[in-house]
Amino acid sequence: MERPRCLHRQRGRSLCEAVRVEPTEINAGAWYLRALRADDRVDDRPALADMGQHDAEHVARRTTQWETDTLYSWAVCEPTTGELLAEVTLDPASGNIGQQARRGHAQAAQTGADAVRRFADAMLG
Repeated sequence: MERPRCLHRQRGRSLCEAVRVEPTEINAGAWYLRALRADDRVDDRPALADMGQHDAEHVARRTTQWETDTLYSWAVCEPTTGELLAEVTLDPASGNIGQQARRGHAQAAQTGADAVRRFADAMLG
């Protein structure tokens, strides 16, 4: 992953050149964050449906958003099973972080969002 090069500061915000960011796994203590998946080894779609996200193309759309640097997303997972507990998103243009969690996993979502904030601060300026 390349680190963005910040050009200058304006009103306290860095203006960084657009640099391709690859999907990045993040260790968040009790949970880990990884890219969403829907393949022959891991399928996050049932857990996403449990959160109310029933769109069959959700994972594919998130992959495209990573590839085009328009939105970064992570599955917040239980480390021993890899089960998706929450999804956290980061808009690289605005720095806004979104989160949604399965019932009973709000703390996993918040911890994931906090880890993504640290990632954004370190990588995006």
